Amino acid sequence: MKHVSILVPEQSVLQAIADPQYLFSAVNQFLSIMGKQPLFKVELVGANKETKLNDGMFSVHADKLLQEVNKTDLVFIPALFGDMSMAVKKNQNLVSWINGQYANGAEVASLCVGAFLLGSTGLLDGKKCSTHWGFQNEFREMYPNITVVDGSIITEEERIYSSGGANSYWNLLLHLVEKYTDRETAVLASKYFAIDIDRESQTAFAMFKGQKNHDDAEVKKAQEYIENNFKEKISIDELADYVAVGRRSFERRFRKATHNSVLEYIQRIKIEAAKRSFENGRKNINDVMFDVGYTDTKAFRTTFKKITGLTPIEYRNKYNKMAASN
Repeated sequence: MKHVSILVPEQSVLQAIADPQYLFSAVNQFLSIMGKQPLFKVELVGANKETKLNDGMFSVHADKLLQEVNKTDLVFIPALFGDMSMAVKKNQNLVSWINGQYANGAEVASLCVGAFLLGSTGLLDGKKCSTHWGFQNEFREMYPNITVVDGSIITEEERIYSSGGANSYWNLLLHLVEKYTDRETAVLASKYFAIDIDRESQTAFAMFKGQKNHDDAEVKKAQEYIENNFKEKISIDELADYVAVGRRSFERRFRKATHNSVLEYIQRIKIEAAKRSFENGRKNINDVMFDVGYTDTKAFRTTFKKITGLTPIEYRNKYNKMAASN
């Protein structure tokens, strides 16, 4: 019997507690139907017996208190909600318990922005991690010793797992079901819950808004110039001259402030504009390509797929109802 402990942190997302509980309990039922023994003992574990969420709108009852769990096999850290720094501080009483269970052989998995609480344990230092695409820069600021994997839905390293944003965590849940049972059971679960079992990237869902949560005025000025002139061919020398900073210093400061090179930033701004055009308009691929400043079809297609995980045609057909109906 595998013991699955789902933590109930303060300021957490109710569904990120309920979903793993529902899935692993359902898998036990699937195994019973197949004539097999149920595999998982699933428990909600908290610092308190009762934890109120969503300003008291919901209340979650823990099956066990932290001190009542001597050993477990798998620990889930659900997604947090609201201000991440505050949420992490509120849940510091969980950190030593997580570390103790990991030291005792347990695997630890964070769901979506539960990665922020996992990051505070120190277990991820020097390792890779995935989290919601909208929180990646904040995560990098809080935990500079952890490598955030852009676009990844699942990371796995030394018994530690993390997942991408929102519903992407279902792919990690299914991955763990397959690891503990078999492919057949995981496929059955994916069909029952209507989840694409092998989706590996959240990049198609990401929206690039430009990283401006920094205090470098010259870099912000350059970012605004790029965003206002993305249809043109912009050189690094041109930008450095525009903000009156030497090229080498400008490139170094730009990467430090935005976590992108200048060229990567320009590409992402162009591709974001192309994505919006595909979602809302009727223009063909070449017209959109020219609109965002590309003249080479292969280069546009390659860059678009690298950033979104989809080709331009796949993206348009996925997110534009008018295109899909033609």
